[in-house]
Amino acid sequence: MVEEIRIEASIENVDRLISILDEKLERQDCPFKAQMQLDVAVEEIFGNICHYAYKSKGEVCIQLSITEDMAQICFIDSGIPFNPLNIEELDVVEVAKSEKLGGLGIIMVKESMDDCFYEYKDNKNYLTITKRLL
Repeated sequence: MVEEIRIEASIENVDRLISILDEKLERQDCPFKAQMQLDVAVEEIFGNICHYAYKSKGEVCIQLSITEDMAQICFIDSGIPFNPLNIEELDVVEVAKSEKLGGLGIIMVKESMDDCFYEYKDNKNYLTITKRLL
């Protein structure tokens, strides 16, 4: 079953979103490590949408599909078209040395999730992450 959450793209809403996610993961007896990886991914992706997708206020639709063996989360926004998965792999040491930090969060997401998929259709960004829970 897919549950849809519509929430203002405001960084103040990240804790609320993670609380909703954690409640659903705990109902499925999600392993702690997988839950933490999903929390970090959701915080990173939602935060990026809040900071960069819209010039002013906007909304994010989050579709959650959580079963005992898998979690799939799709973030949908009508902000500026942007595929974060296309960011080149960064040299973590070089990024840490530079004054401009950025790009590390999506690396963590890509490495901790089992699948990440982006598409732009009907004037909307769709970023879907999938994590096996077993």
